[in-house]
Amino acid sequence: MSSYSNFKALKALVKASLQSIAKSPSAIVFGIAFPMIFILVFGFIGDGGQSPIRVITSPGNDSANALYASLRQMPGIEWSSEADTALIARLLAEGKATAVLTIRRQPAGMAPQYLIRINGAPGQVEKVHQLESMIRDALIRQDPGIAVRISQLASIDTEIREVRRFRSIDFILPGQLGFSLLAGSIFGTAFVFFNMRQTLVLKRFFATPVRRGTILLSEGIARMCFQLLSALIIIIVGHLAFGYTLVHGVVTVLNLLVLSMISILVFMGFGFTISGLARNEASIPPFANLITLPQFLLAGTFFPVESFPGWLQPFSRALPLTYLNDAMRKVAFDGAGLWDVRLEILILLAWGVLIYFIAGRVFKWE
Repeated sequence: MSSYSNFKALKALVKASLQSIAKSPSAIVFGIAFPMIFILVFGFIGDGGQSPIRVITSPGNDSANALYASLRQMPGIEWSSEADTALIARLLAEGKATAVLTIRRQPAGMAPQYLIRINGAPGQVEKVHQLESMIRDALIRQDPGIAVRISQLASIDTEIREVRRFRSIDFILPGQLGFSLLAGSIFGTAFVFFNMRQTLVLKRFFATPVRRGTILLSEGIARMCFQLLSALIIIIVGHLAFGYTLVHGVVTVLNLLVLSMISILVFMGFGFTISGLARNEASIPPFANLITLPQFLLAGTFFPVESFPGWLQPFSRALPLTYLNDAMRKVAFDGAGLWDVRLEILILLAWGVLIYFIAGRVFKWE
């Protein structure tokens, strides 16, 4: 008599789990539809709009001259000053600033009277030229007869660096993908194992030679396959339809999928924990929302963590989804490899160790 094959049992359970997931409306909604709606909304909104011209004044700027004072009175310009050159470069690259403006007035008798330098953001060429035009208008207002002598009055040097343009989709898509993995892993795992226990399916399994580990592994593999497919769909749609940046093409996609695999494994631990704590099916959503909702709002899904109040940022930095979102953005836009985001991966894995330790204490088979 041949021995029982747990491998064949594993394949059969994975197939059954995949069929069950595919037929589940909540799996489709949380895995694909929900994040896709946000991606489509932000994708169609794009980076346009009547936003102001955001100008950063450089540290060596002469703010006491009449030209600078005249520009400060013009509507449509939002002013700020920064001394950190690395921060200035990042603001320009991400499109959060239009240009860096430097104005210096030369000593009397020297021509040109003003030295003006504009370092513009590559994604805001039209606004950079609009700023240049506004500077010329301000110069003319100082002397109405100066239009014919404008080249003698000032030398304007405009520089637009060729760097990758950071679009809104480059921030939104990783956040929505991360939340999709979080919600799908938690809700799916919690409901499946709670229902299997309540309907005595697990108890019936115990009467067969199927090992308990095979049952857990089959559900994990099925959920991993489905959510990786969902992640791939989201990434491809974002790239083809809205220009989501994938610096190294296929290699970047593979790195994003590896990050997704790690996060799914970690987030499923929350689902196991909830299925063990829940006393009835109605108590699962409150438990799950208690974990997913704060991360949806505070883990950098829609806004950078730096935009939150200072007292709230440490809490945001403690959330596992924050590190997944940060890692995905670094990989997709900055071209980082998995080794470059090892800190984020280690923190995710640390969360995994903690949550699976808790799950081992509260998970119930019967």
